[in-house]
Amino acid sequence: MSNLTAIKVPDIGDFKDVEVIEVLVKVGDTIKAEDSLITVESDKASMEIPASAGGEIVKIDVKVGDKINKGDIIMQAKAAATESSAAPAPAAAPEAPKEEKAVEAEAPEVTPEAKIQATSQPAAPPAAAVAAQVPSSPGQLPHASPSVRKFARELGVDLGLVTGTAPKGRISQEDVQGFVKAALQGGAAASGAKTGGGVGLDLLPWPKVDFTKFGAVESKPLSRLKKLSGANLHRNWVMIPHVTNNDEANITELEALRQQLNKENEKAGVKVTMLAFLIKAVVAALKKFPEFNASLDGDNLILKQYYNIGFAADTPNGLVVPVIIDADKKGVLELAQESAAMAKMARDGKLSPKQMQGGCFSISSLGGIGGTHFTPIINAPEVAILGVSKSYQKPVWNGQAFVPELTLPLSLSYDHRVIDGAAAARFNAYLGALLADFRRIIL
Repeated sequence: MSNLTAIKVPDIGDFKDVEVIEVLVKVGDTIKAEDSLITVESDKASMEIPASAGGEIVKIDVKVGDKINKGDIIMQAKAAATESSAAPAPAAAPEAPKEEKAVEAEAPEVTPEAKIQATSQPAAPPAAAVAAQVPSSPGQLPHASPSVRKFARELGVDLGLVTGTAPKGRISQEDVQGFVKAALQGGAAASGAKTGGGVGLDLLPWPKVDFTKFGAVESKPLSRLKKLSGANLHRNWVMIPHVTNNDEANITELEALRQQLNKENEKAGVKVTMLAFLIKAVVAALKKFPEFNASLDGDNLILKQYYNIGFAADTPNGLVVPVIIDADKKGVLELAQESAAMAKMARDGKLSPKQMQGGCFSISSLGGIGGTHFTPIINAPEVAILGVSKSYQKPVWNGQAFVPELTLPLSLSYDHRVIDGAAAARFNAYLGALLADFRRIIL
């Protein structure tokens, strides 16, 4: 059996005891190096673990529900004849999941006030009876993945009250969402579900419509990324009191500078985008208005001394938010290169969970598409987000005549619990002044 290769878990970043949620191969399958073998899930993301070597699978050492760490053996493969004398290849870093295995966007880091009660899962009643169930005697945690536990904590849901409909009674995110819907309709509120501090929303039930009665339809399931990010966006919109300040910046001179830099760096292959200037200007504004570079932790405001800027990247499966670390220590050219590289990784589904963590402030740009102003949703636990729409030419009176100005619409959404309207207006006005005269950055 000397030609057997043990395939181990490679370095999967700062994660421990990640759960196996899917085994993608079976004994007898022939694999190549970098083929995906299993899918694991942490509280931040799902990711596929690739093979470090090719061959025929002769033994699988893990199953769905197992917890694994770096270096654990997940399966063994018999090397192909052409590879029998070759040494096993080093473990490759896992690729971020693709399509429905896409990593979670905008994963929150806020410490939730709600805590899981250590209650065992009750005997599985019908799904319709979820609102009437009560937790059983304490002893074991309900059967759910780390991401589902985190999702339940953020919504204030006691998993001991939720019926698991997945195999072996496992609680899925859909089970938690169904429980919350029942609570919002008044069914589960009496059972002890926490909905926003114990105050239920007396809402009408979601309308049930047979759309086929009116014409042809097509049912298309949401991608995994949209389901994960949608839940976060819903929570953020409901729990954060959003207010949006709209302003405009004259970027006539900045656009001329951008085009000049692109001509000068054309041979080097560096393309400067407006996003790079925006990141640089936002960092300067955060330094002047530190309450925007903060997070709420209960009754405390955590003021951050670092400047990590996230930006929304459009992908085939939905939006993700790569984070540029220490943006204050990087120049415009470096920011342009890094943001372009991370945007490509996002589109290719290759962003790691670590590359989407630690953000202080986010930018959502629709400049390449259109629009005038919009209300971006704050990426908790941040307290503000900047939305940027498409620039346009408008005539401006300079005291003697109307002159054309290239105008950039700015939409600043902020958490009104932390930031008042006057501070938001000053932040946006200062940001606009920086973009109008970029020399102010050095002051």
